[in-house]
Amino acid sequence: MKKYGFMTGLLTFAVVATACGNDGSEGNAEGNNEASAENSVEANEEEAEVTSLGSEEAEVELSFWLFGATGYPELAEEYVEENPEVSINFQEIDMEDHHNNFFTALSAGSGAPDMAAIEVSEMDSYKDAEDQFINLNDLGAEEIEDDYLDWVWEIGSSVDGDFQFGIPTDIGPTVMYYRADIFEEAGLPSDPEEVEAMIETWDDYREAADTILTETGIPMADNPETVFNAKRDQAPESYFNEENELILDSSPYVKEAYDEAASMIQSDYIDNLAMWTPEWGGGMADGSYATLLAPAWMQGVIKDNAPDETNWRMATMPEGAGNWGGSWVTIPEQSEHPEEAFEFLTWLLAPEQQMKAYENMGLFPSTPEVYEMEEFVNTTDEYFGGQNTAEIFAESALEVEHVHKGPQYGDVNTEIIDGLFNVMDGADPEEEWEEILQRTEQRLAR
Repeated sequence: MKKYGFMTGLLTFAVVATACGNDGSEGNAEGNNEASAENSVEANEEEAEVTSLGSEEAEVELSFWLFGATGYPELAEEYVEENPEVSINFQEIDMEDHHNNFFTALSAGSGAPDMAAIEVSEMDSYKDAEDQFINLNDLGAEEIEDDYLDWVWEIGSSVDGDFQFGIPTDIGPTVMYYRADIFEEAGLPSDPEEVEAMIETWDDYREAADTILTETGIPMADNPETVFNAKRDQAPESYFNEENELILDSSPYVKEAYDEAASMIQSDYIDNLAMWTPEWGGGMADGSYATLLAPAWMQGVIKDNAPDETNWRMATMPEGAGNWGGSWVTIPEQSEHPEEAFEFLTWLLAPEQQMKAYENMGLFPSTPEVYEMEEFVNTTDEYFGGQNTAEIFAESALEVEHVHKGPQYGDVNTEIIDGLFNVMDGADPEEEWEEILQRTEQRLAR
C-alpha cells in the first residue's frame, strides 16, 4: 500500500516551475514560483467578488480568501466598526478556483492570504504541509475547542491532535428530503414522524421504494451518487486509514455502500439524474423522484429549483446521519498578522455569529450552543410544511462521528461514482467494482 500527500504536489509544482525556467537555475525557478503566486492573486482579484471593509489608514490589513457566498463580509462590518485599527479584504470565488489558487500560493511560498477556507473533502490534502500553516493551538485555539462539535474540530486537526489547522465554519448534516404527495399516492404515510417510524433502516427504505415504484412508477432516489454518499458517510471509516493508506479492498464499509446503491439501481429504485444537471433540478419541481438524501445546505437548492412546490418534507436518514460539506478557516504561515487574524476568526466563528450566518445564509452551525438558542429552537419553515428544520439538522449533527478522509479522497470518490453510473448503464456490479479498484490504483500512482 502507498502513502499519498500534499508534499507530492509541492514537489510536482517545483519541478514544473524549474522546467519552465529560461536557464533552469535555482534563482530562476524561485522567480517563477513567485510569479505564479502573483498570477494566482491577480486571478483572484479579477474573478472573485471582492469586498473591502475598514479604513485605508487601519494599522492592520487582513486578507481573507473564501469560496461561494458566505455572508461573512456583511457580518464583519460590525467587527471593523468596533476595531477601527483593522481592515479586512474578502475575496469570494468558485470553490475549485479557490483551492487551486491557494495551493499555488502555498507551493510558491508567497501570495497567500492571512486567512483561507478549506472545504472538508480537501482538508486532509493539506495536512502533510504543517510548515505552511500556523498551528492555531499556539494562538489559543484549545481555549475555544469546546465551543465546537468534537467530530468537526477533529477534522481540522492533525491525527495526533497536536496541530490545529483551522477553525470550523458551517457543516452539512444529512437528512432524507421526501415528497409527501408521492408517498400519499403510493398509499404510504406522509407525516414526518410517521415516515421516520416507517423508514428506520435501509431495508425499510428499499421496501418503501418498492411500494412507491409499484404504485406510482416513480423511483425512490434521484441518482446513485446521493444514495451511495448517504450510506458511505454513516460508516466508521472511508477510503483511507489514518496513515493515508488505501483500504478499499480491506475495509467492508465502502463496498457495502457500493453494493447497496448498485442493488437499488438494478431494482429500478434509482433514477439516472446526475447532480447539478437541469433534469435533476427540474425533478425537484415536477416530482421525478420520491426522496433526496442530502445535507442541510440542500434545502436552499430545493427551494431555488422548486420555489412554488408545497410537498417537500424532511425526515431523519435511515440508520443515522452523516456529514456532507463544511469548511475550516486556516492561517497560512505567510501571514504577517496571525494574532490579529486569529482574534478576528474567534469572533467571526463564535456561536453568536454562526447563528447570524445561519439566519442570513443558511450556513448550518458547527457550534452546538446555537442549537439551544431561542431563535434557533423556534425556527420553522413553511416551505417544508412548517417543520422545525433546524432541530432536525441539529439532531443529525449530534449523531455524526469523525471519519478520516485522506489527501486523495476526491480522486477515489470520483472513480466510485463513475463506476456506479457505469452500473446504471448496464455494467455488472462485481466486475465494475474490480475495475474501480484497478482504476483507483492507477489514478493514485500517477
